[in-house]
Amino acid sequence: MAAHRGEWSSKLGFVFAAAGSAIGLGNIWRFPYIVGENGGAAFVFVYVFFVIAIGLPYMFAELALGRSVQRNPVGAIEAIKPGSAWKAVGYLGVITGLGILSFYGVIAGWTVGYIYKMFVGNPGNFGQFIGDPLTVIPLFAFFIIITALIVHGGVSGGIEKWSKILMPIFFILLVGLIVYSVTLDGAEKGLSFYLMPDFSKISGKTILAALGQAFFSLSLGMGLMITYGSYVSKKENLVTSAVYIALFDTLIAIMAGLVIFPALFAMGKSPEAGPTLVFVVLPELFLQMPGGLIVGALFFILLSVAALTSTISLLEVPVAYVVDEMKMSRKTVVWIVAFVAFLLGLPSALSQGASAYWSHFGWIPKRLASQDFLSQMSFIFGDFSLAFGAFVLSIFIGWVWGAKYAADEIETGSSAFSKGRQLWIFMIRYFIPVIIFLILLNLFGIF
Repeated sequence: MAAHRGEWSSKLGFVFAAAGSAIGLGNIWRFPYIVGENGGAAFVFVYVFFVIAIGLPYMFAELALGRSVQRNPVGAIEAIKPGSAWKAVGYLGVITGLGILSFYGVIAGWTVGYIYKMFVGNPGNFGQFIGDPLTVIPLFAFFIIITALIVHGGVSGGIEKWSKILMPIFFILLVGLIVYSVTLDGAEKGLSFYLMPDFSKISGKTILAALGQAFFSLSLGMGLMITYGSYVSKKENLVTSAVYIALFDTLIAIMAGLVIFPALFAMGKSPEAGPTLVFVVLPELFLQMPGGLIVGALFFILLSVAALTSTISLLEVPVAYVVDEMKMSRKTVVWIVAFVAFLLGLPSALSQGASAYWSHFGWIPKRLASQDFLSQMSFIFGDFSLAFGAFVLSIFIGWVWGAKYAADEIETGSSAFSKGRQLWIFMIRYFIPVIIFLILLNLFGIF
C-alpha cells in the first residue's frame, strides 16, 4: 500500500513540504496587513501564543490521524468509522483544497505578473491589471500548470524534491530583502511599531483576528496535514516535525513583517492599507527606493515561490483522494484535478472587473465578504470551510476515533510526548473545539 502511494524519503523533505504548504500568501500578503490593522506588535505577540497553544496541538491530531491509517482524509475517516456519515468531513477537506486552489491560483498569477512589471519599472494601475482577462487568465493557467508539473512527479520525486529547492531559495530572498529594508532611513519607526508591543491595543477583535490567522496560516482544517501525515513513516517523531513546521511558518510570517513595516514607515505610508498593501502600496515604495526595481522584482519572485509551495499542497489533497479511493494513476489524476481547479477558478479570475456578473456576484451578505466572486470563494473556502472542517475534525479525533488512540499514535516515535499526554487529550476533546467554535462565530460577525 505505502509503496504504491509514495512516502517522504527524509524528515527534512517532509518538514520542508509541510512548512511550504503552510508558508504562502497568508504569511506574506495577509499577515502584514492584519498586523497593520490590529495595532502591530501586540497582535504579533498574541498570534505567536495561539500558534503554540492551539495550532500545534491540533496539528498533532491531524498528522496522527493520517499516519495511523496511511490514507487521505476521506479514506482515513472511512478506515476508522466504516460506512458512517463522518466521511463527509473528509469530503469537505478534499473540496476545500480544490476550492482554495481555484481562487488562490488567480492571486498567485498576479504575483507572477508583478515580477515582470517590476523588472520593466512600470507597476501601472492594479485595478486595470486584475481587470484584464487577457492578462490574468494566462497567468492563472501558467501557475496551475507549474503546480501540476511538480505534483505529477509524485511525493518524493516531485513535492519533496521541489520543496527542498524552493524553500532555501525563498529563505535567502527573504533575508536579503530584510537586510535591505531595515537599513533604509526611517526604518526604525516601522521596527518599533512591529516589535515593541503596546498591550493596551489588545482588544477582543485583536485576539480573534490573531486566533484566526494562527489557524489559517498553518494549513489546518482541510485535511492537508492528514494527507501529508499519511506519507510519514512510523519511525518519525511527529511532535518534533510539527514543531519545526510551526516554527518555520511563524518565523517566515514574522520575517515578512520585517521586510514590509520598515519600508512602509521609511516612506511615510500607513500600515493599515489592508489587502492592497502588497500590490498597490509596496510597488509604489519600490519605485521611490534606490535599486527599488530589482528589489521589487525579487519581492514578487519571493511571493510567487511562497504561493507555489502552497498550491502544490492544495492540489495534493484532492489528488491523494482520487489516487487512494479510485485506484487511478497519479500522473493522470493530477492533470484532471488541475483542469477542474482551473475551470472553477475562471469566475474568480473574471471577478475583478472583467465581467460585471462575476464582479457583483454577491450570494453572501456584504457584511461578511465583498461582492466579487473571488472574495466570496475566499470567505466560503478560505475562512468558513477551514474553521468548520477543523471543528468537526477535532470532535472526530477527540471523541469518535478517541483521543487515547490519537495520543498512542503521536507517542509512536516520540516517547517524550507521554509527559504531556493527559494535557493534550484534555485540549483536543474540550479546549480546542470550543476555541475553534469561537473562530466560527467571529467569522459571522457574532461578536
